[in-house]
Amino acid sequence: MYFYVDESGQTGLELFDGNQPFLYYGVLSSKVNLDLLTLPSIKKLRKKLGVDRLHAAELGNGKLVDIVDDIEALRKKYDIKFDFYRIAKTDHALICFFDQTFDQGVNPAVPWSSYWTPLKYVLLVKTACLFDEDMLKDAWQARITVKNEIAEELLISVCKRVLEKVNILPDARSIQVITDAMNWVINNPSSISYNASSKKDKLQISPNLIGFQSVMHGIAKRLEKSKSHAQKVVVDRQSQFNKAQEWIAQLYQNGRDLEEPLEFGIGLPTMDLKHMPAVPIECTPGTESPGLEIVDLYIWVFKRHIEKKELATPLYKLIKKQLHKGMYDEVSINALMKRWGQWFSELPEPTGDQLVKARELTALEEKRRAKFITSAT
Repeated sequence: MYFYVDESGQTGLELFDGNQPFLYYGVLSSKVNLDLLTLPSIKKLRKKLGVDRLHAAELGNGKLVDIVDDIEALRKKYDIKFDFYRIAKTDHALICFFDQTFDQGVNPAVPWSSYWTPLKYVLLVKTACLFDEDMLKDAWQARITVKNEIAEELLISVCKRVLEKVNILPDARSIQVITDAMNWVINNPSSISYNASSKKDKLQISPNLIGFQSVMHGIAKRLEKSKSHAQKVVVDRQSQFNKAQEWIAQLYQNGRDLEEPLEFGIGLPTMDLKHMPAVPIECTPGTESPGLEIVDLYIWVFKRHIEKKELATPLYKLIKKQLHKGMYDEVSINALMKRWGQWFSELPEPTGDQLVKARELTALEEKRRAKFITSAT
C-alpha cells in the first residue's frame, strides 16, 4: 500500500495560539502509487484552476467546488481511503505535565494503581480541573526549557498552585494522591527529569510527534486489515520536524520483531508494532507529490467540517464517502473522558472476594509509599 501524510495547524512548540488550537494530521492510502497514476489528472486540474499546486487554503470553497467531482472520481478509481487525527495542543501540555509528575516509576509518592491502571485517566481528569491557562503555559515552558534551574523553578511554582486548588475536588482520595505527588515533586524536582535536555529532545515531545505516532499506528492498522505491506510512506517535507518523524518511524520499525505487544500496565492499552511499515518514510516537498496535494484538500474539508466553519455544500460528498471508511482519532482530555468513561461504566460490580483482595493490596501500597509522603518545603 501507499500512504501520503500531511498536517495542518502546525505551530511547533507554541501551543497557545488561539487561532490554531488543534494540530491535524491526514493520511491518504491506496493500493496504487497515487503520485504516478494521478499525475496526469492533477496536472489538468492545476491548469484548469491556473495554479502550480492544488493547495486548499489558497483555493477556498469556490475553486474547490470546481474540482470536487474530479477528486471524487479519483477516489473511486483508486479506492482512496482517508484517515484523520487531531491533537488539542493545550491538553497536550497538561498530559505532558501529568505523565512526568505522576509517573509512579519516578515519583514514589504516587500509588501504583494510580498510574499503572486505567485509574490514571481518572486522576488525569481530576488534575486537569485544577489548571488554568497560565498554569498550563508555565508547565509547558518548564517542559521545553533546557536550563534545569529555570525549568525546575517553573515546575515547583506550578505544583504549588496545584496544591492551592486541590481541595476543590469532591473526593478525598484524589486530594490525597495529588497532594502527595505534588509535595514529592516540590521536594525532589531534579529527580523528575521534567524538562527537555536539548533542542532535539524538545522536538520529540512536541504535539507534532504525538500526532505522528497516531499516524504510524493508523498506518499499521491499515496494513494489518489489508494483509499487505507498505510500499511507500510519503510525508510532507518541512524542515523542523522531519528528523524527529524519521526517528519515530525507525523506532517503530525496529520494534516489528517483538514477539509480544508492549504492555504499560493492567488494563491499559498495549502497543503492537509488528504491522508497522518496513520501509523508511520519504520526506517529499508538497510540490513534488500529487498524493500530498490530494491529502491537503481532504484535510482542509474535514477540518472545516469539524470546526463548523463555512463549507460549500458540494464538498460534503468528500466527507460522506470517507466518514464510515476512514479512521478518526483525537488526543485530548475530552476524548480520554469519552473513551474511558464508557469503559468504567461497563465494568461489572466487584465481588466480595475482589474487594477484600483490593483492600489488602491497597494497604500494602500505602505502607510502601508512606515514607515518601511529606509536606512541601
